[in-house]
Amino acid sequence: MTAKAPKRLRDANQLAKQIVDISTGSARDQDPYEGKNPAAVELGRRGGKKGGKARAETLTPEQRSKIAKKAAKARWSKKVAD
Repeated sequence: MTAKAPKRLRDANQLAKQIVDISTGSARDQDPYEGKNPAAVELGRRGGKKGGKARAETLTPEQRSKIAKKAAKARWSKKVAD
């Protein structure tokens, strides 16, 4: 089992310090693919590249219309902050 890379910091001061440390060489930036099987990473990329397009091709026009209407309703029903 491989260790997960630490998450990026959310606090602005901590993030700034981390950026300075990485740029000066005091710390190293984590590679998100470090410790992963390169073949598995490539397979994941292939699936991700064709996912939405392949799904759209298998849907009927009625299903696509229903999904589009639901998405439009969700977009337009969001509250606007004053």
